[in-house]
Amino acid sequence: MLELRPTCENCNQALPPDSLEARICSFECTFCAACATSVLRNVCPNCGGGFAPRPIRPARNWKGDNYLGKYPAGTQVKHRPVDATAHHTFAAPIEALRPEQR
Repeated sequence: MLELRPTCENCNQALPPDSLEARICSFECTFCAACATSVLRNVCPNCGGGFAPRPIRPARNWKGDNYLGKYPAGTQVKHRPVDATAHHTFAAPIEALRPEQR
């Protein structure tokens, strides 16, 4: 089950459960769309994978208690600003590869 982390790990922008701006990697590292695109250039600083839009958990109980009321979003903030210089060095050899080729 996705944690639905509450903020961007880099800039600490709020990313509520219904945010269309949240991006995650396969390990659920969470960043805002602006950081994922411009700062990180679609390379997760933690694993090297790419980013995808984070799914939105339904707010309403449409079926089987699979909704925010039963499974609330996470509240633990993981604010770990990225060192742009170090990330550039890390990402340079892999950013030209599509995520599925990394």
